[in-house]
Amino acid sequence: MNYKKLNKVILLLLLVISFRAFSQHKTEKMSNEVIYHIFQRSFYDSNDDMHGDFNGLKEKLDYLQDLGITSILLTPICESPFYHNYFSNDFERTDPKYGTRQEFTDLVKAIHQRDMKVYLDMETQYVTEDHIWFKDSYNNPKSAYSEYILYNDTENAKPEGTIYGITELAGYNGVVKKITTVNLYSKKVKDYNYELFKSFIDPNNDGNFDDGVDGFRLDHMMDDLDGKGKLINLCADFWSPLLIKLKNINPKLKIIAEQANWSSYGHEYFEKGNVDRVFAFNLQKAIASFDKNKIINEADSTLNLTPKGSQQVVFLENHDMGRFASVVGKDLGKLKVGAAINLLLSELPSVYYGQELGMTGAGGFSKFGITDGNDIPQREAFEWYKSDSGKGMALWYKDTGPWWDQTSLVPNDGISLEEEKADPNSLWHFYRTMLHLRKTNEALALGKYQNLINNNDQVFSFRRYINKEVVMVIINLSGADQEVKISLGRGAKNTALNKLYGNAKLITNTSGTLSVSLFPNAVEVIEIK
Repeated sequence: MNYKKLNKVILLLLLVISFRAFSQHKTEKMSNEVIYHIFQRSFYDSNDDMHGDFNGLKEKLDYLQDLGITSILLTPICESPFYHNYFSNDFERTDPKYGTRQEFTDLVKAIHQRDMKVYLDMETQYVTEDHIWFKDSYNNPKSAYSEYILYNDTENAKPEGTIYGITELAGYNGVVKKITTVNLYSKKVKDYNYELFKSFIDPNNDGNFDDGVDGFRLDHMMDDLDGKGKLINLCADFWSPLLIKLKNINPKLKIIAEQANWSSYGHEYFEKGNVDRVFAFNLQKAIASFDKNKIINEADSTLNLTPKGSQQVVFLENHDMGRFASVVGKDLGKLKVGAAINLLLSELPSVYYGQELGMTGAGGFSKFGITDGNDIPQREAFEWYKSDSGKGMALWYKDTGPWWDQTSLVPNDGISLEEEKADPNSLWHFYRTMLHLRKTNEALALGKYQNLINNNDQVFSFRRYINKEVVMVIINLSGADQEVKISLGRGAKNTALNKLYGNAKLITNTSGTLSVSLFPNAVEVIEIK
């Protein structure tokens, strides 16, 4: 036997194995994630009934992937008498307007085939009068479901209301339904939740998660539900045990808590609730203020104080608040500034559907009276066409009330995918460019945030860094020209600067200070070498 030749073969094999392991490590290490938050009823309609559906979303995965999206967050899909699918009447059935459970599974598989992820919004703390738990146990203490509902008397005649004491809800379509609180102390309820969540993680119990969701958004998560003192210590007694068991099924599962207290930084959810992510509500407010000091203070508090291994979801909009474009009066410069901070500040940004177009709309708690139609203005149909009509337009609310009479959808106003694709200076092209920068730059995708001190109150500057890769972002928060000097830190006088995006002229002096002249609402992205 030729041992020298054999040793060479073995060495070559080891080199190949090592290279593959290194490549795999690099692939796993470089895992840029951008969430696209969809109100699916309003996204894309596949069967001409004007309701967005599972098959419609599947048809538009090409669009999302081309934009630069890697993950999709869906609003609830369980059957409900209400268009938003909160307050369910059957957790095990999907809304028929969205499609069947099998069609949902097919959608999940299609998402995974593209190496994308999907998260599902869940709210199991409340049910309607048509849910078997409520329907069978109301005024019937002998019901098998008696302990599933939180009653305030022994005769089951006084069910506990929901948030703000609400005991019934009026739908935009005239439907009025009683709603009540589920008894989260019940072992039967806890067991049921485990089986329900598990069915979305591994539908056929085969240990292969290609057909299961990658995580959940927990709507209205509270330690003391609705602050009433009736269901307390829920993080430790209900949520954490449930989530631990679910992660035993799939350890890669990600849990996003919507903290009911929007002023909370979410630390109690990380510590007690065993969640992985929360929403950066305080940072969202700061970004919308365009106040440099507020943004810095909230970015430092939100991003740098988050426990290791946990994440904050940075966002500008969601289905419960007015559109960012309405907040800034459709000012394109401000929309691009907001987008840049949203997408470049942290490792986990979220984009609400239509945000990339600058869609407008703002509801209000009682704008149209006591009805869930109040929130329709920020949940309108995605604008695919300049005419705001055509195949797939999800106009399910058309001609149903004042929310339609005052619709923000205006043909030929420059706000639509069709119009913005044709305009290289459009907001849509800006989002696509920023997302491409994230995808191709590890520091922007995964790097740690650090504020960079400068001498101008209208300019926000920060860096993102990981290992030896450093990227600096400079943003003019104002609508006027600005001059700024930025300290690059010690040893920066011989730093090489590689511009990734922007038009400003950069001048570095010998002390490591960068001088920049910025156009109104300018965004500069610079690699530091």
